[in-house]
Amino acid sequence: MQRMSTDGRDPGAAALFDWNRAEPAPAERRLPPGGVPAEAWAAARAEDEAWLPFERAARPVEVLDETLRDGIQGVSTVNPPSAQKIELLQAMASVGVDAVNLGIPAAGSRQFEDACLLAREIVSSRLPLALTAAARTTAADIEEVARVAERAGAPMVVYAFIGSSPIRHFVEGWGPDFLARSVEAAGRAAAAAGLPFCLVAEDATRAPPGMLHTLFRAAVDAGAARLCLCDTTGHVTPPGVAALVAFARRELAALGAPGMELDWHGHNDRGLGLSAALWAAACGVERVHATALGVGERVGNSCLELLLDNLGRLGARAPVPRERLAAYCAVASRALAWPIPPDHPIAGALTRRG
Repeated sequence: MQRMSTDGRDPGAAALFDWNRAEPAPAERRLPPGGVPAEAWAAARAEDEAWLPFERAARPVEVLDETLRDGIQGVSTVNPPSAQKIELLQAMASVGVDAVNLGIPAAGSRQFEDACLLAREIVSSRLPLALTAAARTTAADIEEVARVAERAGAPMVVYAFIGSSPIRHFVEGWGPDFLARSVEAAGRAAAAAGLPFCLVAEDATRAPPGMLHTLFRAAVDAGAARLCLCDTTGHVTPPGVAALVAFARRELAALGAPGMELDWHGHNDRGLGLSAALWAAACGVERVHATALGVGERVGNSCLELLLDNLGRLGARAPVPRERLAAYCAVASRALAWPIPPDHPIAGALTRRG
């Protein structure tokens, strides 16, 4: 039975922090080097869609495809056979996806074997996709990722996740010391296997600053290569994205890791998944996650084909022809048994009508 406080309130929910209401100080509104200063926004040319400050980006924003991990965790999608997963990998490469998550190898025998097969396919076919896989912050999970990397003979980044919001901590009985020890243990396991790791802070958009500081410090101390900020429940608005990214940059700089790269992973519960992902990229996040057709848990994730299309239009990365994006959608639709809605902006039937 869930524990409640004496006044009937859920103490976990009561401790949530709302980054949407975290008003940054004026200095924190400045974008990282390479972005357009805030005072120059008013001069942006509306006619060329340059409403987000990508024009002076130091390098293209990277996109990680989560379809084969988070996408197939949705209750309405299927876990496709390996042949269709390989076809989907090829479609990812055709639209310029930078990295792919191959799943959670420790989740079961099929998940492990599929991850091995897909990793070998990427290597043998020389697909330009960086390999990643997910794991809990446990040595056992990370060792399974290491086995996949060894079988494929290719480098792989471990995306090790742990909950950061008070609700999860209350339910699990986790405290700051446990969280720090878990992250440090994950870092040791990844280092022992020769794998770089990214700490994935689940539900970061509802986590208090003090808890995020604890996790960020543990990640830096454990030698993390990247840090992923998650909007696990699709809660955040663009101002919340800006506040959280600014906080993460400031904390990492104070911890002696100003160059640590950031990822953004978002969901679409409020219909803001795409806008939040674009805003995270505009705020300087180096890599953004998404799924084909926006599939995923509950109502899904940020939509990958729309993310690629808009990043290309905004000058954040090379544009992809819409015909190629539509073909990617068709492959995903077949593999996932997920129909393309007629009003889909790229692949829907209505786009071909006057």
